[in-house]
Amino acid sequence: MGKDVIVACDFDSAEKTLAFLDNFKGRKPFVKIGMELFYAAGPQIVRDIKARGHKIFLDLKLHDIPNTVKKAMAVLSGLDVDICNLHAGGTVAMMQAALEGLTRPDGTRPLLIAVTMLTSTDQAAMENDLWIEKPLPEVVMHYAENAKKAGLDGVVCSPLESPVVHERCGAEFLTVTPGVRFADGAVGDQKRVTTPARAKELGSDYIVVGRPITQAEDPVAAYERCVAEFVG
Repeated sequence: MGKDVIVACDFDSAEKTLAFLDNFKGRKPFVKIGMELFYAAGPQIVRDIKARGHKIFLDLKLHDIPNTVKKAMAVLSGLDVDICNLHAGGTVAMMQAALEGLTRPDGTRPLLIAVTMLTSTDQAAMENDLWIEKPLPEVVMHYAENAKKAGLDGVVCSPLESPVVHERCGAEFLTVTPGVRFADGAVGDQKRVTTPARAKELGSDYIVVGRPITQAEDPVAAYERCVAEFVG
């Protein structure tokens, strides 16, 4: 997989999602299916979107005891998605168990990436709510290094953190980066944001873009603008 724009299909029904994807005549954007859509429409929406020819990032952010995550990942591996994820905060043991569960009998598996720290979290929230007093960049890098140690393929992080993740964990260690907005767009509830062009400069491997595309007057034009800025 090369650099790509992943469209976050954060809709509350299969109907809305498929109607949105119908706009992309002849294009098959990489799609993110998150909790809202998965819980609303179930595993069938994954199969339906996959049958249309889209690559899929299944963004369910698993976080539980290692055995539970291992068994859940074994189920998800049967959905033929391209990327799955979990929370790095679940420990190295949990991430290793997830990798075991995700790997099919023939040795194939989707890419597995870890969420370091959510892009809605800033230093104040981390200290006041989570009682983690170390600097946010250090926490993100520690979580990334744990993911690498566990054998994962990459992390979800802010585009601003991509350069250091690649420096610490290697160029092949993927950075999948939400928190991307157009320079002339609203930031919304994200705290650590940047533009598609800047994310490219910073070395992000994938950018995840939701509202700037899904809520645009012309979603296809917004998607094409993202691709032009990020992929070139």
